[in-house]
Amino acid sequence: MSYEPVGVVQSGACRALDDASFVIGHGRADFERARTALAAWKQFDLGWVELFPRRSPIDTGTVVAVVIKHFGFWSVNGCRVAYHATANGNAFGYAYGTLPNHAESGEELFEVSIDPRTDDVIYRIRATSAPQALLTWIGQPIVRLLQAQFRRDSAEAMRRAIAEGERR
Repeated sequence: MSYEPVGVVQSGACRALDDASFVIGHGRADFERARTALAAWKQFDLGWVELFPRRSPIDTGTVVAVVIKHFGFWSVNGCRVAYHATANGNAFGYAYGTLPNHAESGEELFEVSIDPRTDDVIYRIRATSAPQALLTWIGQPIVRLLQAQFRRDSAEAMRRAIAEGERR
């Protein structure tokens, strides 16, 4: 990994933490479809961001490449699944950490949960990162905009995955 300590996002013990939550469904069936979608990396079905290999397991230690199309070129960023996060059967998620070839250095947690009070299905992304490549340092304001766009588009991809699962 290109950062320390592993688990920094889950603990919240980092200087800069991006934490975004989105309601993506309602009820236990939507939660189960969201779990399935997250396990299949559906949050990366965006067109401008892709994951390779597409059918990678989410086992701890699995290495994937996040490929991003921006400004007419593609960048390839290596990540490794660092850990899983679950709680009482009402939450499911995993985090990956960046590898040395990644433009950033940090960790990102993807999680779905069901609120026992409202039955809302929540998709949450928690991330911390710092520039690791020169272009990332120079273009930090643009990088931050792309990260925010990823969070929104990723939530929309999860909503689509739930809807597609419901039609099956």
